[in-house]
Amino acid sequence: MADKIVQNAGRQALGEFAPEFAHFNDDVLFGENWNNQDIDVKTRCIITVVALMSQGITDSSLKYHLINARKNGVTKKEIAAVITHAAFYAGWPKAWAVFNLAKEVWTEDNPVT
Repeated sequence: MADKIVQNAGRQALGEFAPEFAHFNDDVLFGENWNNQDIDVKTRCIITVVALMSQGITDSSLKYHLINARKNGVTKKEIAAVITHAAFYAGWPKAWAVFNLAKEVWTEDNPVT
């Protein structure tokens, strides 16, 4: 079994302003959903990147999930194939935007931490 995924970004960013949302983000989305063993974490990372790409979300949340995908074993070749495949369904301009972020994440001078 992989290490348990723990998230506290919701509480850090919104804990006082929106504590219930922070709870759902940290405890349900990342705590329960991301720790469910029915799908391995690498596959879950790929699904998340494609879901964000299909919505046209190319902000820091997508970059976070690209970094997370790399940390969980998605290779540069795999992410390129995933983005290319999804481009036909989600849209070519969206793929360009995601590729620009993916290039930043999968550079040689950007170590996985």
